[in-house]
Amino acid sequence: MNEDLAAGYRASGFGQGLGCGRSPAVLVVDLVRAYLVDGSPLRAPVEDAVAAAVTLIGAGRAAGLPVLFTRVSYRPGGADGGLFRRKIPALGVFEEGSPLGDFAEGAAPRPGETVVTKQYASSFHGTSLAATLTASGIDTLLICGLTTSGCVRATATDALQHGFRPLVVDEACGDRDRRLHEANLLDLDAKYADVLSLDEALTTIREAASA
Repeated sequence: MNEDLAAGYRASGFGQGLGCGRSPAVLVVDLVRAYLVDGSPLRAPVEDAVAAAVTLIGAGRAAGLPVLFTRVSYRPGGADGGLFRRKIPALGVFEEGSPLGDFAEGAAPRPGETVVTKQYASSFHGTSLAATLTASGIDTLLICGLTTSGCVRATATDALQHGFRPLVVDEACGDRDRRLHEANLLDLDAKYADVLSLDEALTTIREAASA
C-alpha cells in the first residue's frame, strides 16, 4: 500500500483497527473459474491470490472455523441481474449451466459448508448471509476471493454495516491489475476493514483455535 497515502489517512483520524472478535469465520468470495480460464471476459492474473486463498481455507478448516463460500448465478437471460448485468455484460458468464461459474480447483466447498448464491457485488445484498452469520454466532469474517475492487470490497463494506468485523486478507484477494488491488485495500483499511497479510491471518486463525 502507498505509505504516504496511508500515513495521511492515519493523520486525519482514519484507520483505527477493529481486530478479531470472539467467533471468526472464513468467507470465500467468488473464487470461481471465470477469473482463471483463458478466453473468459473476466480472466485476470489471480493465480497467486487463489493459491493464498486455498491456504487460508485449509487453515480455517484445520482450526475448526466455519468456512463459507459465495458464487454468482443468473437465470437464463439474466433478468435477475438487473442493472448490474446491464452495466457489466461480461457477467453473462455466470448464467446457470456455465462452467465458468464453477468453483476454482482446490477451492470448492465441502459437504455441509455454507454456499451463498448472489446476483450483485456484495455477498450480503439480497442474500441470507447476515442471518446465517448471526444465527451461528459469528462476529468476524476473514475475507478472501475475487475481485478486490468489486465483490470483495462490496462484501467487506457491507459486513461492517451489518455489524461484522471484516478482516480482508491481502495476498488471498486479487484483481485485474495490481494498482486496483492496492488502492482498494488502502481505502478499505482506512475506512471499512482491517487489511491483514496472509501470515497475520493465519496467526489470527491459530489464536482463535486455541482460545
